Amino acid sequence: MNNIPLREIGSTGTSVTQFGLGTAPLGDLFEALDEGAAQNVLQAAWDVGVRLFDTSPFYGNGKSEHRVGHFLRQKPRDEYVLSTKVGRVFHPARDLETFDPGPFTGALPFEFTVDYSYDGIMRSYEDSLHRLSLPNVDLLVIHDLDFYFYETEARVNAYLNQLFTSGWRALDELRRYGLVKGVGAGINELGMIPRFLDLVDLDFFLVAYGYNLLTQEMLEEEFPLCEQQGISIIVGAVFASGILATGAVPGAHYFYAPASPEMMERTDRIERICKRYETPLPCAALQFLTANPIVSAIIPGALKAAHVQTNFDMLRKPVPRELWGALKSEGLLREDAPTP
Repeated sequence: MNNIPLREIGSTGTSVTQFGLGTAPLGDLFEALDEGAAQNVLQAAWDVGVRLFDTSPFYGNGKSEHRVGHFLRQKPRDEYVLSTKVGRVFHPARDLETFDPGPFTGALPFEFTVDYSYDGIMRSYEDSLHRLSLPNVDLLVIHDLDFYFYETEARVNAYLNQLFTSGWRALDELRRYGLVKGVGAGINELGMIPRFLDLVDLDFFLVAYGYNLLTQEMLEEEFPLCEQQGISIIVGAVFASGILATGAVPGAHYFYAPASPEMMERTDRIERICKRYETPLPCAALQFLTANPIVSAIIPGALKAAHVQTNFDMLRKPVPRELWGALKSEGLLREDAPTP
């Protein structure tokens, strides 16, 4: 096993491997995986030393949790950290003929109700334990409470109010009684971190947008606020939905949508500088994230076992320091952005 550096999550006393595994692809996100391939991805992660695994009931309507649980049940419970999410309660699909799996092409035939109440969060937590067939999880994440999913101020405010007046009591109890070690929130956009911190006492944020090699907007307000309060960051969408892995190729995606001409041009400029210093773009993307001390872990997903090994190798590949200076001098990286 490789010795991946450990970093603590907030002040929880729980340390995680800096390189973790996001398991949305194991819920058949955009592409179906057979069981053998899914287990191979998990085994590849374990073999390189990954000990942080992040899943969610939303990933394949429970499929990811089933697969992750099957794998981790065979490992010593004290050797890994497991994260899952709350905010949706699942029930069997009412009509299999009209069932829509959404982006998870091989999703299990279940549908969900959005629920950030006390009962909803406790139900979601207990259902996850059953799907995982494990006695506990280490970290719980409030999932997708933002404008990306709920669109309007009225709906976001309503769910934030439900969380604050009801659901937070469940999360606080689970943490106080030692049933989970840390509580966080998933963030898909700017502006939500301050709103959460005005309401609840979190240990970390799982960030999918606003901090990557293409944009560092979270350095303006969000990250300094977290640093002041001792709150950690886990970065989810390390390749910005793909473009930082593929480069500015036709059809490249940025944040779940086709990349704009401006983002394609910016990516191309960054990649040209990376090539000047003989550094693959994904290598720069990964190492940029782990250079920030507030980032406890990155959790790239993988469709194949080979992808896990490639990402791990990219993290260890030497990168010339001059690359980071060149990106900053070209205005492609913020001057205050931490670099290796």
